[in-house]
Amino acid sequence: MPTRHDIRNVAIVAHVDHGKTTLVDAMLKQAGAFAAHQQVDDRVMDSNDLEREKGITILAKNTAVKYHPKDGGDPVTINIIDTPGHADFGGEVERGLSMVEAVVLLVDASEGPLPQTRFVLRKALQARLPVILCINKTDRPDARIDEVVDETYDLFLDLDADESQIEFPIVYACARDGVASLTKPADGTVPADSDSLEPFFNVLLETVPAPVYEEGAPLQAHVTNLDADNFLGRIALLRVIQGELRKGQTVAWMKRDGSVQNVRITELLMTEALTRKPAEKAGPGDICAVAGIPDITIGETLADPENPVALPLITVDEPAISMTIGTNTSPLVGRGGTGKGADAKAAVKDRKVTARQVKDRLDRELIGNVSLRVLDTDRPDAWEVQGRGELALAILVETMRREGYELTVGKPQVVTREIDGKVHEPVERMTIDVPEEHMGAVTQLMGTRKGRMESMTNHGSGWVRMEFVVPSRGLIGFRTEFLTNTRGTGIAHSIHEGFEPWAGELKTRNNGSLVADRAGTVTAFAMTNLQERGVLFVEPGTEVYEGMIVGENSRSDDMDVNITKEKKLTNMRSSTADVAESIVPPRKLSLEQSLEFCRDDECVEVTPEAVRIRKVVLDQKERARAASRAKHA
Repeated sequence: MPTRHDIRNVAIVAHVDHGKTTLVDAMLKQAGAFAAHQQVDDRVMDSNDLEREKGITILAKNTAVKYHPKDGGDPVTINIIDTPGHADFGGEVERGLSMVEAVVLLVDASEGPLPQTRFVLRKALQARLPVILCINKTDRPDARIDEVVDETYDLFLDLDADESQIEFPIVYACARDGVASLTKPADGTVPADSDSLEPFFNVLLETVPAPVYEEGAPLQAHVTNLDADNFLGRIALLRVIQGELRKGQTVAWMKRDGSVQNVRITELLMTEALTRKPAEKAGPGDICAVAGIPDITIGETLADPENPVALPLITVDEPAISMTIGTNTSPLVGRGGTGKGADAKAAVKDRKVTARQVKDRLDRELIGNVSLRVLDTDRPDAWEVQGRGELALAILVETMRREGYELTVGKPQVVTREIDGKVHEPVERMTIDVPEEHMGAVTQLMGTRKGRMESMTNHGSGWVRMEFVVPSRGLIGFRTEFLTNTRGTGIAHSIHEGFEPWAGELKTRNNGSLVADRAGTVTAFAMTNLQERGVLFVEPGTEVYEGMIVGENSRSDDMDVNITKEKKLTNMRSSTADVAESIVPPRKLSLEQSLEFCRDDECVEVTPEAVRIRKVVLDQKERARAASRAKHA
């Protein structure tokens, strides 16, 4: 079959923070993608604000480098897909792998293969893609290169890799310094026999198969991602499998529902480094972008109008976590951070607070995110959103919040399914690295969450690695408590493992809530009297309403408190009049921490300025009646 030797398509997969985006930065710089005088940020591929803030890749992105071999051969275009490392964004990984002929598996020279490494490698092996192993961060003081290579071989065997897949080349790299070598360096050192990524580029050209195609075959192109442009409208990113795609060409658009419609390609774009440039045609193996089809979605096919043949739709893993997202129903809806002042009133007109606006935004998210599902509930202003994990759903809520939406978000729940007449729930495989002295605390913490220890390894460096299988609902709210118990030193990563029979009741939060019993403004006087009751979440001057949670109780039950109480003025002298009271600084909860903190009868109010935790039923008397009914029932 004819082969295109001028193209290579490769995806870079790894666990979170093992250096994928840094490696792509170095490849772009050394391939001459930037001018000598050009100022380039670190992690240039992480273009999204949330990606830069959190230091993780959320969206799969593609770039292209034109590599000129040092032996004087013809230049080769290397299309690189930078994929997320977090399993919650697995839909992005699966789409990225459908565009390439090989993967580069990046593994940290100290941490070794972790749960997300297992996840992305399993996907690559299922797709029958050849693998290049790159051991990154060889300069870490705690690097253990030989052991990490052995652990990676064990992982391949554990995932039932065949002989052809397990015979992979190994590259040793320090992506931050832009250096790679085929010779193993000493632990904790940068490869000494190289000063560039040249050995890595050579291995790519030798290992990644060039795209093959059938001569004269009709057009087939697969839509794998979507983007938008202010001038061009919706842009479809696609991989051309067979035939040629030209600007101005009329093609058959084969939709998900099986219907076929003839459409015209108004614009054709090819990626060069970080920019898309207009092109006249794209051939087999090319990754390109087209405009002119306003309603096209992921997984659909562009084909030859005279001989249309559809490609298989892209399938992703089933969702495991759900949460209810609806309109903001609190008394402070549309009133800004404090509900006072001209600034808050000016911002109200930009807010999106109606059910129609929220539903339209969720429907738009479904177009580009194949791993999400939106289901109707018994309320017209709330919807059940299902996704891979807590982080993926929290990222969606945070994105909507920054776009001006006001929302009420329910406690994350697991998505159960019935197998052989019994209820099964999703379970996670969790890998935990902790110092030896915290081993007992972590084991106890996992025990209360029905975690089952599968293995434990002591590397002899004072750290222990433990592997647990634990119900997904046991991990909701786990991270905050875990970091507290390990004094911030523990590292925990989990990945979806499958479904197991329902594990029974789990009680993950022992403390109750401090609930405001009336509307008003928080006073320092009231906080001084209440801070011995528990940990407060608000500061003086914050506006509160009845049913809003203002702190965590030191006991297991909820307590209604008056946090707006003022110190009464009096003309009587007091011996304690001039005693200064000190207020303990309140605990500020992020959006993720607020979602973790929630109990079943609580939810989170999310606005552009504030994140508040509240009771689902705000009225104190109604809550008491409901509790009484539940007790006597």
